[in-house]
Amino acid sequence: MLEKIVDLVNKFKTVLKCQHVESLDKWIKDAVILKNREVCSFINGITRDFTAVKNAIQYDYNNGLAEVSVNKLKAIKRIMYGRCSFEMLRKKILRRENCVFN
Repeated sequence: MLEKIVDLVNKFKTVLKCQHVESLDKWIKDAVILKNREVCSFINGITRDFTAVKNAIQYDYNNGLAEVSVNKLKAIKRIMYGRCSFEMLRKKILRRENCVFN
């Protein structure tokens, strides 16, 4: 059983590296045959967001840069909560990002 799971993981890595969206369906069918609880839970997550998973495999684009900016903004907002106005928050964010502001 363990060997089959290791083989399944290696096949999934191949699907991701080679960007073979077509082979994802075959991989899911092979994974369901194992009837392992953890693997089935993983498969359920993939099938719920199948379009997103398919696009992540197929395209090199991601939203990592936007996520970094949003996390920085949220951290600054938490630090400044209840202390300053929106204008001060705006200036602090722009200054941190090295932008020129009016």
